[in-house]
Amino acid sequence: MKALKFFFINLFFVVALISCSSDSSDDGNSNVLDPLTAYEEFNISYGNDSDQVFDLYLPPNRNADTKTIILIHGGGWTTGDKADMNAFKDYIKTQMTGYAIVNMNYRLADANNQPYPMQINDITTVVDYLEDNENYYTISDDLGFIGVSAGAHLSLLWSYAFDNASQVDMVCSVVGPTNFTDPAYLNNSNPILQEVLDTFGIDMTTEFLEEVSPYHQVTSSAPPTILFYGGQDPLIPTTQGTDMRDKLAELNVTHEFTLYPNEAHGWIGLNLLDTTIKLHSFIETHM
Repeated sequence: MKALKFFFINLFFVVALISCSSDSSDDGNSNVLDPLTAYEEFNISYGNDSDQVFDLYLPPNRNADTKTIILIHGGGWTTGDKADMNAFKDYIKTQMTGYAIVNMNYRLADANNQPYPMQINDITTVVDYLEDNENYYTISDDLGFIGVSAGAHLSLLWSYAFDNASQVDMVCSVVGPTNFTDPAYLNNSNPILQEVLDTFGIDMTTEFLEEVSPYHQVTSSAPPTILFYGGQDPLIPTTQGTDMRDKLAELNVTHEFTLYPNEAHGWIGLNLLDTTIKLHSFIETHM
């Protein structure tokens, strides 16, 4: 009788153990962050390179519909850091509290590493990481992009040509290059403009320049796009903005365009306030 009792006690513990193991692995529910509280994590690694890291900011009271805004810094594809996007991050955290934020670094180009497709691949890896962990973080797979300068170019290019799952709800370009076949680049002796073009390396064929140009990759299914440019920008010809605007209009893609005639490669004061108000409204409308 004692042996039988011992057998049933052991059987109970085995069943309980199996049951607990089953519960803990079911949809990963035992390993999910509390969606009611805010969560921040810095320098999350998504690759082997030291630049392949991002910061994550999750809002409180999030759910499976919470969308993520990805911030992509500028720096001519060769320099820059996610800290350069802290003003955008801080604004979204305090004024648009329903969104998750990813502020990412990406591998920087040098003599041995061209920016394309390396940096586009980094964005894809981050997007895949978020999708793989959306249950853990309690977020949706819907995205928005805000990029500045080279980061704006990468944001547009990924959204137009590499968003195979149609995850992007909106994309913002602040002074981003859009068309490397623009005569303002190709026929200009300005060394600053030539440096922008030369960054992409030895393949300067028209086919390659079109491949890396959002202007040539955009289609009628592109996500809503908002563009901001300065009329006195020494790095980005005005036509990079106006031609992109016209192409979006031709394709009937929802878009907004603002040109600040007296601004250069960035601005402060009332024009920055204008950018902030317009971007805020655009995000709330389309995400």
